[in-house]
Amino acid sequence: MASTAIGGRIEPNATPFMNNPKCLFILIFSLLLLLSCGRKKQGADDPSSLPVDTLVYQPEIRYGIVVDSLEVMRSTVKKNQYLADILLPYHISYSHIDYIARAASDSFDVRKIRVGNAYAIIYHEDSVPVADYFVYEEDAIHYTVFDIRDSLRIYRGRYPTDTLVGYVRGEIASSLWNAMEHAGADPLLAVELSEIYAWTIDFFGIQKGDQFRVLYEKIYREDQYIGLGRVLAAELVHMENPFRCYLFSQHGEADYYDEEGGSMRRTFLKAPLRYSRVSSGFSYARKHPVLKIVRPHLGIDYAAPEGTPVHAIGDGIVVKKGYQKRGGGNYLMIKHNGTYSTEYMHLKGFAKGIKKGVKVKQGQLIGYVGQTGLATGPHLDFRVFRNGHAMNPNHLKAPPAKPVDSLLMPSFYDRKKALDSLMASQSSR
Repeated sequence: MASTAIGGRIEPNATPFMNNPKCLFILIFSLLLLLSCGRKKQGADDPSSLPVDTLVYQPEIRYGIVVDSLEVMRSTVKKNQYLADILLPYHISYSHIDYIARAASDSFDVRKIRVGNAYAIIYHEDSVPVADYFVYEEDAIHYTVFDIRDSLRIYRGRYPTDTLVGYVRGEIASSLWNAMEHAGADPLLAVELSEIYAWTIDFFGIQKGDQFRVLYEKIYREDQYIGLGRVLAAELVHMENPFRCYLFSQHGEADYYDEEGGSMRRTFLKAPLRYSRVSSGFSYARKHPVLKIVRPHLGIDYAAPEGTPVHAIGDGIVVKKGYQKRGGGNYLMIKHNGTYSTEYMHLKGFAKGIKKGVKVKQGQLIGYVGQTGLATGPHLDFRVFRNGHAMNPNHLKAPPAKPVDSLLMPSFYDRKKALDSLMASQSSR
């Protein structure tokens, strides 16, 4: 066989393609590959060859419970309706209901289910309806589940929520509550502010022309507004004096502080009642409404419905409790320290455990508004004494509680700056 030299190598001369078995094999393999690709493309265009979508089973879940094979009955607690009234129609025996109530006492007192609150019975049909779960909704977010099947299990749950930031400003014409409504905000925001400023502003003395700006959280569930979250920052201009507050967390606890990081809390609350109205202010010469003679009225009368809770404005010891025949009716006196004492008169009655010598805490329930003694209507006559002498309660000064930690002041000022900026941006809209 002839050969040709290429670069020092000896190569065989070329031979016809079809006479070469190796080349023939490559040709046949290539044709088969092309044919296969064509068939795959044809299959891709054939709808019958397309994969069928797989249906994924999605169970129906309520309160964290799969209820596909169960029935759900929702209702609200009616007047004079108790747990037994709710569960007996679903064939839960009295003895088992009693067991549920006793077992739940440490985590949830079933006697305290409130009229108007929602509940659900999740049950199965076994010739008759038989309850498997009782769910009580404590509010719009939280609920308690009673798993009352073979063994009792009680646990709490909550609906998923979204939090948005809201802003409101306005001027008071009649009351803070009405001003909030007029500004389009939740009027309960007025109550929140009265709690925050309870140590610095007497909300019973809010006046026409006072102004407010509030940055706060609004809570939504499934795009429906369900209530207020936290107040983030606020400014109240009361009697032309601005009072600002900021929410700030230190050492794991959130509280409200003024512009300089001082606590909004004080030794004494500004008022012994939660948000009502004042029927008469402080005066050294006021005509007594019953005796019709001028007598010094060395206190503030808080008009409120009979039975309204009365709270101690500060820590102290009950030094007097009884009935004052001179006109005060049921009354209490609390000694707070070596300088100040407070007196609460015309009470309907006293809170449980309140007696002479008992120590009380700031904000503790001590009695209820009444009209005992010389009173024309239900109200609280509140008095403050300094070194045994009556003084105007509005002039009572009290030191603040613990301020922001000095090491955290830079963080506080950063937080304050951010909230002020957000308030300013909302105000300019």
